[in-house]
Amino acid sequence: MSLSTSIHDLKTLILSSHPVVAIETVEEERVRSLLQAVSEQTKFPLFEWSITRGFARSEMSSEVNRTIASPSALLSHLEGLRPEIIVLLKDFSRHLDDATHARLFREVAGQFAKKRSTAVLAGDTVQLPNEIEALAVRYRLHMPDHEELAAVVSSVIGSIGKKAGGMELSSKDRDDLLRAMNGLTLNQARQAISHAILEDGALTPRAVQGVLDRKAQMIKEGGLLEYYPLADNRFELGGFANLKAWLQRAYLGFSPEARAMNLTPPRGILIVGVPGCGKSLACKVIARDWKLPLLKLDAGRLFDKFVGESEKNFRKAVAMAESMAPVVFWIDEIEKGMVSAGSGEADAGLGRRLFGAFLTWLQEKKQEVFVVATANDLSVLPPELLRKGRFDEIFFVDLPNEPEREAILKIQLGLRKQNPATFDLKTVVPACDGFSGAEIEQAIVSSLYRALSHKKPLDTGLLLEELRQTVPLSVSRREDITRLRDTAKGRFVSVR
Repeated sequence: MSLSTSIHDLKTLILSSHPVVAIETVEEERVRSLLQAVSEQTKFPLFEWSITRGFARSEMSSEVNRTIASPSALLSHLEGLRPEIIVLLKDFSRHLDDATHARLFREVAGQFAKKRSTAVLAGDTVQLPNEIEALAVRYRLHMPDHEELAAVVSSVIGSIGKKAGGMELSSKDRDDLLRAMNGLTLNQARQAISHAILEDGALTPRAVQGVLDRKAQMIKEGGLLEYYPLADNRFELGGFANLKAWLQRAYLGFSPEARAMNLTPPRGILIVGVPGCGKSLACKVIARDWKLPLLKLDAGRLFDKFVGESEKNFRKAVAMAESMAPVVFWIDEIEKGMVSAGSGEADAGLGRRLFGAFLTWLQEKKQEVFVVATANDLSVLPPELLRKGRFDEIFFVDLPNEPEREAILKIQLGLRKQNPATFDLKTVVPACDGFSGAEIEQAIVSSLYRALSHKKPLDTGLLLEELRQTVPLSVSRREDITRLRDTAKGRFVSVR
């Protein structure tokens, strides 16, 4: 959303006589700048208040009336102000827990509706009592667009860049830098550019990687997502020939040729199937083959005990993913978070709301975020998730067949510095029939520990002994695996 669009939308809300507008954001100064632009266009004076500074007209912020610092004094003062004004109230919503303040605020809102005035409540979290929520309209402040980010770059260069070395960027480098800055707040962008200039003595192409590293650090600190840098992604996947072929075709959706034919990039895929058979590994390999960073969302991390915070966490996670675009966005075990949590009434419909928000975002997202969702339990997946068009394709992962088991054995032995050629794989491969990839890996690990305890190298005999002592999931949970296979038969595309 462009800067002019944001100004236009806020201007429309204010001219439509909305008495209360709520904006959840940490970018307080950006809200103030937008409201100043609206004030200039509408000729409505802009006032602002905070509990530390008091009340003042925005362009005369040095003339602060500190006697109007308390919430009750402010509300009493607002009732007597002239018509057609805008008042920015910083972090005011937390004072509305007080019954007197809530009552006074409702009366002020009633007066504002008649006077064509608007109170803008801004803060990181704006939680309102139900009776005030009914009077308010919520405005979502989108992240800064290229126009605003470009202005930040010019501003920083103008203030410190000239003293350093200015800008040493080609037109392409500049576009890459602005794309890398996507998803940063204006303040974060300002800090990132300043750091890059001071680090190199000028704004150089190295700033692009510096900004990406900064965003990766923000993602880690946010606690909602795990970040897998492309440079660290060296995972291998045995088998899955059909999935790999589909991914090769789908990747063409990101090409200029596809855009020229009005083809949109692929939205994502759902991978369902037997636990331990490579769904998670497939997500990592997709990112590696497409040379994209990987973000992992554990849906359970979204849930918060406070009302509204879980939905806010989801929006944050999505915003982080979009800011890293193009990116692979892995939602692990979706049925344990967004889906199954809403199957009862214990969560007051939270799971259903999160699931609805996810489906809406998946359908409408514009950024190049390729979603890979994984699921083990098909019985709890609702039909709206499985219908055609929601995902580009739904793949089923079964227990590995003989060629896949051989490939898995070679990969896992090689990862642990064992030469596969020294093993009788023609005997080992049939012995692990019914084993998942994870179970084969664990059998190799356990047999290596057995070899260490015997003070001898791992050989075919030790590996076979470990396999014979292992009861795979296909035996211990035979009924569940059979039911899963029967459900998937003829409905989903096999990965092989």
